[in-house]
Amino acid sequence: MRLSVLDQSPIPEGSTGADALHNTLDLARLADELGYHRYWVAEHHGGPMLASASPEALIGPIAAATKNIRVGSGGVMLPHYSPLKVAETFTILAGLYPGRIDLGIGRAAGTDPLTTFALQRDRRQAAPDDFPQQLAELLAYFDDALPADHPFARLAKTLPGHPELPTPWLLGSSAQSAIWAGQLALPYAFADFINAEGSGIAKLYRERFEANAHLQAPKTAVAVWALAAPTEEEAVFLSTSSRMSFTLLRRGELIPVPPPEKAVEFLQREGKPLTGGRPGRRSVVGSPEKVRAELEAVAVEYGAEEVIVVTITHDHQARRRSYELLAEAFDLDSRPAAVTTTPALASPR
Repeated sequence: MRLSVLDQSPIPEGSTGADALHNTLDLARLADELGYHRYWVAEHHGGPMLASASPEALIGPIAAATKNIRVGSGGVMLPHYSPLKVAETFTILAGLYPGRIDLGIGRAAGTDPLTTFALQRDRRQAAPDDFPQQLAELLAYFDDALPADHPFARLAKTLPGHPELPTPWLLGSSAQSAIWAGQLALPYAFADFINAEGSGIAKLYRERFEANAHLQAPKTAVAVWALAAPTEEEAVFLSTSSRMSFTLLRRGELIPVPPPEKAVEFLQREGKPLTGGRPGRRSVVGSPEKVRAELEAVAVEYGAEEVIVVTITHDHQARRRSYELLAEAFDLDSRPAAVTTTPALASPR
């Protein structure tokens, strides 16, 4: 089973978004050294908790700061963008870092309705819900498969990173995404940290999978919220920061990630137990051995070949330590530290 990272660039209370972005680079270097398979950065807008508003801006610096790990988006929220612009951006990244770039594609807004509207270039009316058409156009640029009479047909030959291309993935947390991923023979990454009842959806993906030249068999990853610490008690204590943040998020109150001391007081005041997952969500929390066993069980549940771990803590060092402990528990193969280079000098995988 492969182990990977999904980083949402959490902003701890008392720090800045810039601090969070530097923490992302630091964690990516560590993940590369520890032997994680891929490092994805998320897309979220308009809130004080997560600094990951632009995965396409982060992927280049992360790839330059690392050596072996695959780097990509988890994901690009396609409804905000022109398919051509996404194709151009990710072929540039693929050209600079051949064989290492993933394009995880999502349909969600990654924010609230007002911020979604603010992200639109044309605000005369709401943007159309045409994700299937956007996705088909994007993939057609990569394959140079637009019909000859299509007005954009020639543009597929002008993608700046050619002949290198990113590896596209479809992200999802609902049945519709599984159907599209199966029909298009795309690798599929399911967000268990959003919907912990997704094993049946992953099965639907495999049932609907139609092989093509790019992918001959279904390829499934599951993204799980997890946190490991040397003891069960410490892991539970650290996880309270996320529990408080997401409890308030469900009420429409957006805050930076609070320190666990503050979160414990909040949860006790609310009459909520300190143990257990975030409301309505799966959280795998505990000692490294316990977290490994539970992550392996989730992978079996989903029929997944890969688990992508997302972790939020107030203290960046605690987040680093969690990924270190999981690398040890899973016996990942560590690698020499990468020498940071300019993008033009980055080493291909």
